[in-house]
Amino acid sequence: MDPKHSAEVSKHLDNQNQALMETYRAMSHELHKLQVEEETVMRKLYELMSAEGLLPKRKKEKQHGENIVGSAESKEQEP
Repeated sequence: MDPKHSAEVSKHLDNQNQALMETYRAMSHELHKLQVEEETVMRKLYELMSAEGLLPKRKKEKQHGENIVGSAESKEQEP
């Protein structure tokens, strides 16, 4: 590679790296928002099904459902 172009190539690669990192952060943030939204929707679905009596009355499944709701709430509180 020609030495007089190496500085330009290095600067270009740094700019590309910075753009990729910004894109990664934005996509990671959007993914987190979607995961929180999914958990909220699933919790609301569980509440609706529970209110409509569509969930089995067995003790094991009821405890499992509460664990799912509890884990969704704790994940929302994480930074």
